[in-house]
Amino acid sequence: MRRIISFWLVFVVVFTVVPTLAANDIYRARTIVTGQREETRLPGFSICLMDVLVKVSGDPRLIGDPRTQAELERAQDFVSAYHYRDRLEGLPVNDEQGSRDRPHDLTVDFDPGSVDTVLRKLGREPWTAPRPTIVMFLSVRNDNLTYVLSGDGTRGIDQRESLAAAAWQMGMPLVLPSEARLKELGLVPETPPAAMPGDFDALAASGGGLPLLGRLVWRKGTLGWAAEWRLSWRGRIYQWKIRDVNFDDAFRSAMRGAAQILSGHGPPPP
Repeated sequence: MRRIISFWLVFVVVFTVVPTLAANDIYRARTIVTGQREETRLPGFSICLMDVLVKVSGDPRLIGDPRTQAELERAQDFVSAYHYRDRLEGLPVNDEQGSRDRPHDLTVDFDPGSVDTVLRKLGREPWTAPRPTIVMFLSVRNDNLTYVLSGDGTRGIDQRESLAAAAWQMGMPLVLPSEARLKELGLVPETPPAAMPGDFDALAASGGGLPLLGRLVWRKGTLGWAAEWRLSWRGRIYQWKIRDVNFDDAFRSAMRGAAQILSGHGPPPP
């Protein structure tokens, strides 16, 4: 267990990033589409249904499952409501771009009963157990710059927003550390690994949730991020990684892996 400390993590404690999820958020998804035309709305429905099936079940293995594709093609049949938000709201339309071609956030609500029925056809059940709050302890290294992704620091603001989006997409309550709590614990970026808390229990006690340990490193040679994740659940340590991706995909990997474990669908691919 104490090998966890081999991650060069800097630990801080809790600052809320994603609030407690409302029940209807589990059956809600969002994507970006061009304009408000049916030709872009229908594919958007399919993308959102895929997200909701994974979110409700907690099983990201549904992504790419050929049986899922047939259900995605009927996504509009399961929609209970949808609305748009113009991502360029407040900006004038220029001569080269008609208003219908502006990018929009498409938010879609699906009928819970229909989604649950689809999941059972796919051999899954809704994940109805309470979802534990994930406390993420993440170190980031970008060339010579190393920092901790805290909930209220000035570094990594775009990464913090991306992480919050990934957590919402998977229906996972999430908190990040605050810098103030870091100071209270006497833990700073220069703290050597040997001085860090030595096991998941210590992290859980200091963080107030289920600790997810992460390391995010920029790989200059491939122009992508490499991420490693560790989670302890019911006496077992799970580890998984992803390489050469943007940090949006890295954070989706973290949240999908955690959901797969916690929902009882086994370990994510290592």
